[in-house]
Amino acid sequence: MKRFFNDIMAVIVGDAQADRMVPPTGFTARLTLFASAAMAFLAVFAIALSLASGRLAHRWGQELAQSSTLRISAPVEQMAAQTAAALRVLETTPGIAKAEAMSDEEQQALLAPWFGPDLPVEDLPIPQLITIEETAEGYDSAGLRLRLQAEVPGAILDDHTRWRKPLQQAASRLRLLGFLSVVLIALVTAAMITLAAQAALAANAKIIAVLRLVGAQDSYIAKAFVRRFTFRAFSGAAAGAFVGFLAVLLLPAAQEQGGFLTGLGFQGLSALWLLLIPLLAAIVGYFATGTAARRTLKELR
Repeated sequence: MKRFFNDIMAVIVGDAQADRMVPPTGFTARLTLFASAAMAFLAVFAIALSLASGRLAHRWGQELAQSSTLRISAPVEQMAAQTAAALRVLETTPGIAKAEAMSDEEQQALLAPWFGPDLPVEDLPIPQLITIEETAEGYDSAGLRLRLQAEVPGAILDDHTRWRKPLQQAASRLRLLGFLSVVLIALVTAAMITLAAQAALAANAKIIAVLRLVGAQDSYIAKAFVRRFTFRAFSGAAAGAFVGFLAVLLLPAAQEQGGFLTGLGFQGLSALWLLLIPLLAAIVGYFATGTAARRTLKELR
């Protein structure tokens, strides 16, 4: 642990003489910066997708939890009587805080997205809907169904369970896919930095040979490359994350009409996740370059 801490301090503090052996520009420098920036840009959207999926799962759960719908399908002449009977059953059921029959205007507004605003609800055989609000303890859905079956034959209870669980599972899987994408992005970044470090070490084989002749240890040479590539990964990722954050800000704000696709922005302290992207890139660059340097220096002996 102490050795690891000393290595980290050596990377942060640096060595001016050791830095001279690593080319400050060139193909490998551009590759490291570009790869880190591009991967960080993609990571921003992966994190935004994960956080938006989490908010979506929570919202769907909150909207559908502790609420139910009762649908009454009956002949027109029996609709009012069955609606009144259903309301009496619901009002006397423990665990139900409120039950209210929807008006024609409310049902018309509910159907408007599919059939338009001019649907003549009063002239169509549309079932009567009753909204149910549960208490914190909830009610016995099986017992309520038995009572409704006996007293209101045309009533069908929907406790939203079959809707809520699949939606929450889908949102949770989207969130998982977002974090898996971040892991894959980190692995691709490590691969690109490893290739760039190996190319830089191979291109400077003659300089490394001269340094060995004058007594430089492989650990000293490796630290110089590790430091330079770690800072390149950090700076490239910081730039990519910043551009990605600006791109996310340009996305439409959350709207009811757009639903999930318009709520990909960062809210509150969730934007602090972006600060981890450059740090993660630096950690990936540190270990990837260190592994590549040790392997390549061993091959150059």
